[in-house]
Amino acid sequence: MSDTLYLQLDQNIQVTHPHIYLQDIAKLSCSNSKILNRLRVMPVANLAPDKPGRYVMSVMDLITEIQKKEPDLEINTIGEENFIITFKNKPGPGIIWQWCKIIFVGLATFFGAGFSIMTFNNDVDVGSLFDQIYTQVTGQVSNHFTVLEITYSIGIGLGVLFFFNHFGHMKITTDPTPMQIQMRLYEDDVNKTIIEDIDRMQKK
Repeated sequence: MSDTLYLQLDQNIQVTHPHIYLQDIAKLSCSNSKILNRLRVMPVANLAPDKPGRYVMSVMDLITEIQKKEPDLEINTIGEENFIITFKNKPGPGIIWQWCKIIFVGLATFFGAGFSIMTFNNDVDVGSLFDQIYTQVTGQVSNHFTVLEITYSIGIGLGVLFFFNHFGHMKITTDPTPMQIQMRLYEDDVNKTIIEDIDRMQKK
């Protein structure tokens, strides 16, 4: 009975060195420890050190290379048929630059959201509505700084916190935030587009 190798691959794998081995991009499992150790250090790709970027590879190419070394080995793959190797050979931006970007995005989001809320309130004329409600309930003319305006403002802030499920480093629940979900969807779309574009170019 031949040994079986289980090969698990993610859609996008990040590496920081140009000499890539099988253990760098895949999770391996095999009952034969000798075969497993040999395959872990099997070269997969030698990238140009000065050319960071994204490289698309096929699982079939990996299987072909593995079978050349272990022809009697049965291979079961788990995960993607095509995957991306993201090669980054340089450290990320400095802490000062990161904080500058965070502050810029935070300010842009804050003022953009504030402008959107004010525009919405102006379009539906919330001020006049509050005036009418206050006058009908209390019989007095509103000075535009009543319990309605105060609770409405507090409610918007609390609504945003509960919707995004996030306040600083704290999360209200363990569920992913809407922003995290959208970022994951965006990453998946980017990965699929890169793989499809490379596949089309190869077919041409």
